[in-house]
Amino acid sequence: MVEDKYAKELDVAVRIVHMACALCGGVQERLLSMSSDQVKSKDDDSPVTVADLSVQAIISWLLSETFGSQNVSIVAEEDVETISRADSAGLLEAVVNTVKESLESASKYGLKSPETTLGSLQVLEAISRCSSAGGPSGRPWVLDPVDGTLGFVRGDQYAVALALIEDGKVVLGVLGCPKYPVKTEGLNYHRQTAAQVSSTKADAWGKGCVLYARRSSGEAWLQPLISGDKMLEWPNCARLIRVSSIDDPALATRCEPVERANSNHSFTVGLAHSVGLRKQPMHVHSMVKYAAIARGDAEIFMKFAKSGYKEKIWDHAPGVVIVEEAGGVVTDAGGRPLDFSKGIYLECLDHR
Repeated sequence: MVEDKYAKELDVAVRIVHMACALCGGVQERLLSMSSDQVKSKDDDSPVTVADLSVQAIISWLLSETFGSQNVSIVAEEDVETISRADSAGLLEAVVNTVKESLESASKYGLKSPETTLGSLQVLEAISRCSSAGGPSGRPWVLDPVDGTLGFVRGDQYAVALALIEDGKVVLGVLGCPKYPVKTEGLNYHRQTAAQVSSTKADAWGKGCVLYARRSSGEAWLQPLISGDKMLEWPNCARLIRVSSIDDPALATRCEPVERANSNHSFTVGLAHSVGLRKQPMHVHSMVKYAAIARGDAEIFMKFAKSGYKEKIWDHAPGVVIVEEAGGVVTDAGGRPLDFSKGIYLECLDHR
């Protein structure tokens, strides 16, 4: 890895995301057979699971232990409100147990394990520590512990997304995609859902992957998911990735969200047709769309939010730096770079 002032941060972030993906994989395998108290609804009716809260807890704890709690601020999606309710005792217990099990394996990933098991109060403290509001100054980490929770609870695509922002600029990003195969040649994403692809082709094409990039390096990297006992080898199994060279709209593949609740789908479809996009779209959950663009599996992703909806920085920061360092371009509707200096929201994306 190139030595620079973000070398340690990137190294630690990659290891943490591998570990978080292992946690999520175990939770997802158990989720469909578990009781309903393992999934709760937030105020906006979006689901939150054991994995969301457990990943946020372990990443918060590991970053604080590695760099010092006084040096770490985190902008993250989840808060302790959902897990602190009277009807969430089962969820809290499951989160504490999942955190315990995950952190016991931290040393296998080259990370610090706790000297004593974290209890409920320590887990809640780790989750609540992720309360930074971002902004134009400072050095916050940005975390979406499970991006695409709806896909996750259905056994479909999701991502673990972690980025570091310095003075309003994304300086590194790591994207874990546990259900996105390392090799995608020949996969028919236009006729299959991502869940069908991952379930029928995982053995043939390799399981999930982790992508990462550092700002101004001109390089983006991909590696297969690595189990903890092989983590010491991780830099040697990475390969460079680049965006697609296709520039003819008629040949380009467009990513399209599976969930359309927050996007103006009809406007996007009309715009795609007007600019000459003719191929069937690739249907992908979550920030895996950024992975598809960075790897060259698709060429275009357009999203226009429904009136009143604001995009959050944790849904974009890791993917943006990975795509840009892989040779791609990410802009708002007016052709301007995304501005991560305004707090937790990306403002005025649709202004032209």
